[in-house]
Amino acid sequence: MFSPAEVCEYEKIDFSQKKSNDEKMIKMKRELYDDVLEFQKKNLGSESLEELMKMKSKWALNGPNKPKITVILNHFKRKTLCAQLDTLLHQTLPFHHVWVLAFGTPNEASLRRISESYNDSRISFISSNYDFKYYGRFQIALQTEADLVYILDDDMIPGKKMLQMLAHVAGTEKYENSVLGSIGRILPFRQKDFTFPSYRKFRSKEAGLYLPDPAYDITLDRILQVDFLSSSWFLSAELVKALFIEKPFTFATGEDLHLSYQLQKYRNAGSFVLPVDPNDKETWGDSEHRLAYVSETTVIFKNIVEVRDNQWWKALSTGYITQWAAMYPQKIDALFYAHSIDEVKALGPLLEKFRTTVGKKAYIAVSGGKFCPCEDAASALNWPKVVCTERRFKIFDLEVGAILGVSNSEVPVLQAVYSSMKGLIKIHNPSVVITVADADPNVKKALKMATETNLNGTALVLLPRTFYL
Repeated sequence: MFSPAEVCEYEKIDFSQKKSNDEKMIKMKRELYDDVLEFQKKNLGSESLEELMKMKSKWALNGPNKPKITVILNHFKRKTLCAQLDTLLHQTLPFHHVWVLAFGTPNEASLRRISESYNDSRISFISSNYDFKYYGRFQIALQTEADLVYILDDDMIPGKKMLQMLAHVAGTEKYENSVLGSIGRILPFRQKDFTFPSYRKFRSKEAGLYLPDPAYDITLDRILQVDFLSSSWFLSAELVKALFIEKPFTFATGEDLHLSYQLQKYRNAGSFVLPVDPNDKETWGDSEHRLAYVSETTVIFKNIVEVRDNQWWKALSTGYITQWAAMYPQKIDALFYAHSIDEVKALGPLLEKFRTTVGKKAYIAVSGGKFCPCEDAASALNWPKVVCTERRFKIFDLEVGAILGVSNSEVPVLQAVYSSMKGLIKIHNPSVVITVADADPNVKKALKMATETNLNGTALVLLPRTFYL
């Protein structure tokens, strides 16, 4: 048996943290961050670390209940396993288990050696020749019997107070239905031309935020809700299930966004980045931020930016209430819903009348997939097919099949239409939702439930067949 001293390897970081000297970019980033923080302080309450740790929590360090926490470490090539295990073994709140995952890595033997060298029965090594990639660790997390799960990328070396801090916040009534982390993103805001830019658009305030961002001297001294977390996720074991309700847009990337999107859509759960004490690195989730920053700016594969842009736009188009949507609620006259191409054709004339009337604004949502492909719907409306992919509100492809799959049950249709339309109605606040009177009964039920959730008042209008024949 080897000791850690004999087998451990450590990542060499021979560069300084990137700092921007672009005054225009610094100003834009700071202004957007200040706008978001001010909004959240006013509407959500945004506590400092000290305030969070004073909140009543069922998992308070000195309380009667001790949470069981399973930590999942996903490793491929980076030499950070020893640094992670060393800090985890010295946490102020001990972990229950650590699972070291090595999927499809050429370094399996050395990772196994390191894991076993600690000679700790709480540390388990799990390997596979097959690379389960980004979703694999969450699939493994479904097997835990712990109360809480902490999933870490190999670029994250948490401070020694992290488990205590995360568990305490997760044990509060306000944040128990949340996923917590140390790095997050706020997705793009709408531009003056009514389109949304790429999240990586250069020198654009509307491109969103990466938080914290040392390049622009943005650190978090208050908890902040974000659109998705990166590099680490702390949540109740129960909430992990939500990731697999809908089929992901892609398995190649984007598990971070998909988790936050599904949690909000089906559990009304938020994603939050914890604040830190800038003078105490043991409160940092990434005590060596240069590793995470390099990971954030690395191109995993060709066209990754395009793939991620398509993914977040798909989420926003199917009811994901981003920080932009929360800060800038819209108001439109009508939101049409068509479950088939025949219904698109039936609703088309009235939709066109709305859209050509000065001062009126209307969009259409279609079921997508096998029921009503978006491009076919666009053709039926005499719209160019590009409307299905451009980042501008006009037609929403709900891709009902993402949750339906192979099923003879009405439940997935009801759930998919309701969950997406509920979000779209909350974002756009239509005065009316319009569909055909002879629509599928389950679709009508879903639309009725969705409209009833809008506190600002949205009426469901069922157009009789005689209206459009």
